[in-house]
Amino acid sequence: MAAGVLYPTMTEAGDWSAQAPPARGMFIGTPEIYITRRIDNSRLVKITDPKRRREMVSFGITLAILLLLTMFYVWQHFSAINYGYEIEQLKSERDVIAASTRTLTLEEASLKDVSRIDRLARGMGMQPPVEGQWQPMDGATTDAATPVMAKANPIMVVSGMQ
Repeated sequence: MAAGVLYPTMTEAGDWSAQAPPARGMFIGTPEIYITRRIDNSRLVKITDPKRRREMVSFGITLAILLLLTMFYVWQHFSAINYGYEIEQLKSERDVIAASTRTLTLEEASLKDVSRIDRLARGMGMQPPVEGQWQPMDGATTDAATPVMAKANPIMVVSGMQ
């Protein structure tokens, strides 16, 4: 079945415009014809080609290996970047901890100041100890792992109510 549209000839086109080219008696354009045909491929059987199949399998394996190598490279690259970020984060944490340590060391030094402790004690109404009320510790054994022999000292009770 064929269906189509034919274009007018040059003489027919002359009626539509004032300046028509000289008539030649042929079509202005090519006619458009649409032919529809139903093709039945249900009886066709695809024949497998073993050589082509081998080529496609080897090509697929090659692509898979290439993909794995590329993924391994990308994984290493991003791991290196991630480790860089972690190192920078740990360095910043170390700096914060170092600053905190400096602050705590200064605070400890100010809290251990003997004149400050004496001033606070006198402000609370305490008096300096009298002779025999305190006993200095041995400075000879500075190693904490050295065993120390326990001894009993006489205790003297001083009443704060005088």
